[in-house]
Amino acid sequence: MKQLMKKLESLLEKGGTKKDITLLVISGIFLILSLTGWNPLPFDLAWISIILCGIPIILEAIIGLVTAFDIKADVLVSIALIASVCIGEDFAAGEVAFIMQLGGLLEDLTVARARAGIEKLVHLTPQTARLIADGTEKIVPAEEVPVDALLRVLPGETVPVDGVIVSGQTSVNQAVMTGESLPVDKTVGDEVSSGTVNQFGAFEMRATKVGEDSSIQRMIRLVQSADAGKAKIVGVADRWATWIVVIALSAASLTWLISGEIIRAVTILVVFCPCALVLATPTAIMAAIGNATKHGFLVREGDALERLASVTKITFDKTGTLTYGTPQVIKVVSIADGIADTELYRICASTEQFSEHPLGKAIVRSYKQDNDAELLPCENFQMLPGRGVCAEVGGQIILAGNLEMLTENKIDVSGAVLAQVNQYLSQGCTVTYLAVSERLSGYIVLSDTMREESVGMIDALKDLNVQPVLLTGDNERAASAISTQLHIEELHADCLPEDKLNWIDAYQKKDEAVCMIGDGVNDAPALKKANVGIAMGGVGSDIAVDAADIALVDDEVKELPHLIALSKRMMATIKLNMTFSMTLNVIAIILAIIGTLNPVVGALVHNAGSVLVIINSALLLRWRKK
Repeated sequence: MKQLMKKLESLLEKGGTKKDITLLVISGIFLILSLTGWNPLPFDLAWISIILCGIPIILEAIIGLVTAFDIKADVLVSIALIASVCIGEDFAAGEVAFIMQLGGLLEDLTVARARAGIEKLVHLTPQTARLIADGTEKIVPAEEVPVDALLRVLPGETVPVDGVIVSGQTSVNQAVMTGESLPVDKTVGDEVSSGTVNQFGAFEMRATKVGEDSSIQRMIRLVQSADAGKAKIVGVADRWATWIVVIALSAASLTWLISGEIIRAVTILVVFCPCALVLATPTAIMAAIGNATKHGFLVREGDALERLASVTKITFDKTGTLTYGTPQVIKVVSIADGIADTELYRICASTEQFSEHPLGKAIVRSYKQDNDAELLPCENFQMLPGRGVCAEVGGQIILAGNLEMLTENKIDVSGAVLAQVNQYLSQGCTVTYLAVSERLSGYIVLSDTMREESVGMIDALKDLNVQPVLLTGDNERAASAISTQLHIEELHADCLPEDKLNWIDAYQKKDEAVCMIGDGVNDAPALKKANVGIAMGGVGSDIAVDAADIALVDDEVKELPHLIALSKRMMATIKLNMTFSMTLNVIAIILAIIGTLNPVVGALVHNAGSVLVIINSALLLRWRKK
């Protein structure tokens, strides 16, 4: 039922927008006809605009005043409309109503109404669990699992609650919680979190945190609380509305009392209407959003670019954001006589060709990308969960896996080899050892490769006085290696979702505006908490995209400096628009006070000012950071 109501709401919103556009078009047509003097009807055609655009403004102003004494720009507009109609200046009333409704529609079009990130997080929550009781296994709802219950998790299943493995070995994909690009091997005594995925062997676990205390439920609450603290920016015209109304009414009243001419007072009210001021912000935002779209950004929140312009820190997730998020073979080392590096690579890929482990798949994929030679036949293939694989290739028994696998099979690894391997491990790489016929023959190094454009992008951000920060779930060694390559001085490793949230909160408490860029489910709370969240739309999860204000559709991070520079340019345009509109208002008011302007000419001056504001904003469409 809730889903149905949400869809209905969405349809009504879309329908409402179409109706508003239609009414504006009709109003504009009749205003132009009124200006030309052609009038086949017994009343001025400007009345069509007054009815379609003016009445909603008057009603909204009355409701706001009566229910909450809320003085907004529409209060002054309503007074000017009524005054213009009372003295017979119908065109002036219709024109002001049209411009104000146009500004309101532009603002509505730039604001996203709802996001579904929390709902999608809920869908990730495991629904059932395999409970072991009295020697039998039964399926129960995940929320009914008690603390200390014994559970079984099969390959491919999602871990239902937080707990500790009591029997079995496996590899667990923890990307949901930590964003790590590689699965983590788990054995007896290791902790597992709800929402993570069991890759291989079945294991039994003891539940430690269940229901609302589980990791996935905590993440949902983090997203909800982070979103609640993000306030919307109030329109400039509405922010100053009370003063505008007071000054306008005072100026009009004094002018009427001194001159005795009510037309001057009405003209003051008309030219005082903040039409250009209302258009100053939304037109610039829409043009900037159009520019951002051409550079691969989908701006999902209307005021996101306003917030982005004030950002002083930009925090990055590592995996999938600064790196590609997929392991690649970067080094093959043979230590066996008679086996070249290329042959060792072929033997290892042939051994791994039936593997379901991400590292095994990465070795096979990398080999096929780098070599034309076919893989060798593989027989008697066995998966060794948490260790590696064993198979017969070319009549020899091949072991490919980690150091524990070699130790269990009594295969010696010299100190010299370990010293070489430790150099790669210190850089955050992963190593697969290869033993041929029970003798260590070499090793293959895999690493999550950095995006080519990342270094230049980070340097360009520094030129814009924005400090980059690395927030990653990866270990300290991997984080330090990537931050050194990218010239990022500040980093925080081993971050869980709440850790990223806490770091952003700490920056914000120091009055620093923070932009967060991430791609995984684990980044969703931080994306919501940050002043601006940017998600990698191509490789990122749907939940990360829904949690963000902006999505980077094609994952070209090199465009990030342009986006930030564009936001600053947009704010400069908005300030110029506001300065121009206010200056124009002051001049028009002075001319109205001395009787040079009448309501119709005053309305046309306002119209010209609004057009110039729109033209200035439109220049942002083609703007490019030099």
